[in-house]
Amino acid sequence: MTSDSTTLHNKETPTSGAFASEVGFLLAERHCEDVAILNVTGLSQVCDYVVVATGTSDRQMKSVASEVSKLGNEKNFPAFRKSVDSDATWIVVDFVTVVVHLFEPQRRAYYDLEDLWSDAKRVEVPTKSAT
Repeated sequence: MTSDSTTLHNKETPTSGAFASEVGFLLAERHCEDVAILNVTGLSQVCDYVVVATGTSDRQMKSVASEVSKLGNEKNFPAFRKSVDSDATWIVVDFVTVVVHLFEPQRRAYYDLEDLWSDAKRVEVPTKSAT
């Protein structure tokens, strides 16, 4: 008897790139600002895509982080871990191959992940959902 992990849940698992694009679309739809999708494949030993966005409030960021986690579950791409700093100025949702960072504006400027990953290829944020 053989086991095929891709059919375990009877759903198709999207590629990391497709999932990162879906997340980018969701963030833009939920009024996050300056959404960036970075393809760090070959540059990072940790993940393939980094998605970065700025939230307008801690409440919005927490809500969007929950929606991103829910999207992962719906797409058979469940979150491995979610981390929120004590002031909710930086929320990370880790899907292993895709890591989503939601920042408040000052925190995003301080960490400047886009500059850190300046060699990464930027992926265009979709203007409509693939599903």
